[in-house]
Amino acid sequence: MPSEFLNVCLRRLFLYGSIATALLTLSIGQAARIDPQQPTVLITGSNRGIGLAFVEHYLAEGWNVLATTRSPSSADDLQRLGEGWDNLVIEQLDVTDEDRVKTLAADYTGTPIDLLINNAGIYGGTKEQNLGSLDPQTFHDVMAVNVLAPMQMIEAFTEHVAASRHKKIVSVTSGAGSVSGDQVSTGGAFYSISKAALNMAMRKAGAALGERGIMVVLIAPGLVTTDMLRQNRPNLVPRANSPAESVAGMAAVIARIDESHNKQIMNYNGSIVAW
Repeated sequence: MPSEFLNVCLRRLFLYGSIATALLTLSIGQAARIDPQQPTVLITGSNRGIGLAFVEHYLAEGWNVLATTRSPSSADDLQRLGEGWDNLVIEQLDVTDEDRVKTLAADYTGTPIDLLINNAGIYGGTKEQNLGSLDPQTFHDVMAVNVLAPMQMIEAFTEHVAASRHKKIVSVTSGAGSVSGDQVSTGGAFYSISKAALNMAMRKAGAALGERGIMVVLIAPGLVTTDMLRQNRPNLVPRANSPAESVAGMAAVIARIDESHNKQIMNYNGSIVAW
């Protein structure tokens, strides 16, 4: 019996050792794809829409791109990009999984990240945000993804950004979160509340990180023909830009921002979005 038990233990140690070796090899392989001579961007929610357009833009610019998505195996468009670009690394990440966020940050210890783009976001069910049918769980889900997750990403990757040349953190907000705007649309209450909260969260992060030279920027993409818009505000689709058009504008704004940035919310076209 003791020898049988010992054999089982040895087999398990061998299995775990093999898994650890495979993970280490994968990590080393990914790190080898990061060109230290080029800037690096980490983008959340990279599998479609605005996130995917950000990936395409920065790949074309020659940046190292760390593209994260909840399910890489089903991110077909992102995987196709990975086949054609050596400077793209795809990582699994659910931004609401705090342990995974910390593990990913640890995996890239020592890798400067010039630009962190908090793009991942959800709208939540339409009916669940209307007065008369408010759903508390939907509220918590929207706030977790749209507000808490960007804060935790910043917390986890502060040292990576601080070690970089560009030192920029960008969170994608929305005009829907404007409190002082002339008009407030009906519907999507939780989404709008989450973006208003995100704006303050990023102001707080900017105040905390400013002394380290890190610029925390809020930028609105405008109306964009994403799945989110099609599903929840289809009447606005005819007026919307393509993801590529929006990202081209946002990337130009991001490139221009320096230490003189006045902390206002920037629109993709360079205009100012009301708080």
